[in-house]
Amino acid sequence: MKGILVGAAIGYVLGAKAGRARYDQIVRLWNRFTANPTVRKTAAQAKDKAFEAAVQAKDLAADAAGKAADAAGKAAEKAPWRHQEETNGKAFTPPATPRA
Repeated sequence: MKGILVGAAIGYVLGAKAGRARYDQIVRLWNRFTANPTVRKTAAQAKDKAFEAAVQAKDLAADAAGKAADAAGKAAEKAPWRHQEETNGKAFTPPATPRA
């Protein structure tokens, strides 16, 4: 935390020494950079690819959740105690396993 504060203080002092003219120069360079058609095109392509990846990840997650639910259901059906009954006709509940 102290390192961040020290870094911010150093940045403030150096920025203050550079003055308003340097700040204005940096702003002009940034605006010229972001107005460049190649930069805009590349940024739009990156945004589109990121959106497509997010949609694909969402679909994959939904598929995985469905498969996990199906597997859990199948495992529950195959559980050995599922088909056993106690002598009084009630469903058999397996004993809890102790944790180590």
